[in-house]
Amino acid sequence: MWIQNAAALLPLLLFSTKFLGEAYSPMKMSAAAKATLYDMPVSNNGARARIIIRKKQISTEVDIVSPMELGGLKSPEYLKLNPQGKMPLLTVEGSSFAIPESDTICRYLLSTYADVGPSFLPNDAKSNLIARLHDMYLTTIQGCLYKATPPFGIYGTRKDALDEFRKQMKVIDDLIDADRDGIYLCGSEVSLADATLFPTMTFARHMLPKFGIPETDALPPKIKSWYSQLLAGDDVFNKVHDEVLGALQGWDEKGRWDTIPLAGLRDEDPETIFDKIIAKEIPASVVYEDRAVLAFKDINPAAPAHVLVIPKERNGLSGLRKASPDHVEILGKLLVAAGEISKDESLGFKDGARIVINDGPDGGQEVPHLHVHVLGGRSLTWPPG
Repeated sequence: MWIQNAAALLPLLLFSTKFLGEAYSPMKMSAAAKATLYDMPVSNNGARARIIIRKKQISTEVDIVSPMELGGLKSPEYLKLNPQGKMPLLTVEGSSFAIPESDTICRYLLSTYADVGPSFLPNDAKSNLIARLHDMYLTTIQGCLYKATPPFGIYGTRKDALDEFRKQMKVIDDLIDADRDGIYLCGSEVSLADATLFPTMTFARHMLPKFGIPETDALPPKIKSWYSQLLAGDDVFNKVHDEVLGALQGWDEKGRWDTIPLAGLRDEDPETIFDKIIAKEIPASVVYEDRAVLAFKDINPAAPAHVLVIPKERNGLSGLRKASPDHVEILGKLLVAAGEISKDESLGFKDGARIVINDGPDGGQEVPHLHVHVLGGRSLTWPPG
């Protein structure tokens, strides 16, 4: 029965194969045409394409130019090619189809120029896995290393994103064979994993120390060893390293990190009594606690029910006037916690509460660590004193 059905489907399969072949023929026809990679030296994701182009020695087939030649990433000319307004972007003469996204560009280059130079596709599943982990879990949050404000992917705080970035580097590090036979991630043959991971590790090695991470610990051990071997043993990777690092040093000279919290901006104000409460060095009547927030009863209550809600990490938030986009998530968590506490009748709250943030001397703030007062248990008058 199955054989009869298969026989009946054969003409349709042949037609579909012919149709698909004709449908994709414009791209195949354009394979030998001149291509242009719109990219800049600072782009770690675009750098993987630059590595492939140079290792395959197809620079005469693919020009590498700045998006500024079209007026920049947000220019109408560039947005017409890539509505996302991002780089890298590959265009091919004779085709109206522009190829965005670095991994897609790389796989197009590897397919189009499969018979030239290294394949970058060794018979090792780890190559694709490392590239995939990089794009899913490093690229999506790498902005925490250099962008002014969150969010960074799914993370609303820079600290959480930095912690996750380092965790995902460790995940990749665990995949690398310590005794691999060669300087590349999959042994003696260069792979897409090498081209993908190397430029981002240049980012990490340069930027993580700005956030208080020792330079010796910026890269996990096996990644660090692999990275050093590539620098010493592969001229193309060395050239891309110099391109990326040179651009980052340009950012340094322009003060890129001077106003970024945890890098140029750090909380260096003295500790307060709240820090001792958080550290359990001073006892407190804690009514709520999670990873980010601590709430405890005020020792000098101004109402029958009076609870203070504070961030566990001050992170420069000594008062509300110090709030920045980096604090959006914790400010929201403080208010959500205050709202939940105000509904707790066991704490003495009744029908509602007053939520107060005192800011600065004129506002009555006594402790330079942002805190939310939740007062209730009786009818409160207005205006306050």
